[in-house]
Amino acid sequence: MTAYRRIVIEHFRRPRNRGALPGANRSADGANPLCGDRIRVQLLVSDGVIVDARFTADACALCIASASLLTEHVRGLTSDDITVLDAAWISASLEGEPPPGRQKCALLPLDTLRRALA
Repeated sequence: MTAYRRIVIEHFRRPRNRGALPGANRSADGANPLCGDRIRVQLLVSDGVIVDARFTADACALCIASASLLTEHVRGLTSDDITVLDAAWISASLEGEPPPGRQKCALLPLDTLRRALA
């Protein structure tokens, strides 16, 4: 089993920050019609800083793992900090690039988080 698979499996089986966020003041929904992934990202933002981040999802393992890693990482960041997160950051966090047909699954949480901040 590769490192990529281990981290995806770990965050899929034991996702961090999964569930509704009471007191969230920003949220967005995202979907990937090609595979059926659906995700909601909720944020608590204060003075331009992400204080807390959570997600709910009915999604594939790759999308859930990406959301879990992302919501761990963004606490304490500003909207400007989020602009530097991209596909390369997702791949590095997953310890391997997702297969070409699954890129959208891995990027859906980041795209949804950006919409929540917009």
